Amino acid sequence: MVLTPSNMLPLDTEAPHFELWDSVSNSTKTLNNLKGAKGTIVMFICNHCPFVIHINTALVSLANSLQNKGISTIAISSNNAESYPQDGPEQMRIHAANQNYSFPYLYDETQAVAKAYDATCTPDFFLFDANLKLVYRGQLDDSRPGNGIPVDGDDVMHASQCLLENIENTRPQKPSIGCSIKWK
Repeated sequence: MVLTPSNMLPLDTEAPHFELWDSVSNSTKTLNNLKGAKGTIVMFICNHCPFVIHINTALVSLANSLQNKGISTIAISSNNAESYPQDGPEQMRIHAANQNYSFPYLYDETQAVAKAYDATCTPDFFLFDANLKLVYRGQLDDSRPGNGIPVDGDDVMHASQCLLENIENTRPQKPSIGCSIKWK
């Protein structure tokens, strides 16, 4: 497994719009359908990555707590399902049900959305404000499989709290580290 850091899309970038298949609701969703009143987290994940598996419980907790505050969470898998069938739409649906995902889990079959967001790894997090301007990108927290640091979602939660309180996030934004997106 090769560790891949995220690219750190420039802050204030407008969220690229998309229309993708949601494996949870079995329907097409757009960014405009899913965005939150106060903010939106777009995260690139997949089923098989050990870095994502390590944080799955925290993802559900984070999404549930922020949803009640007006921040929606959207998960996208952009992996090549031909080479990695465990990351295809049917397996995504099963995985989302098994993990109790309360958020849409979208399939980026063409990988155009991952490219538009400059996503490179799983997991990769992007937090946008109510106007869909980027205010945070990078890691969930400092925890990684085997490093002994508890998964707490601190980086994304702190950025979300700053957004909700309309204050500047002065913490350094660290790239996420994970498995590379499996490109075609």
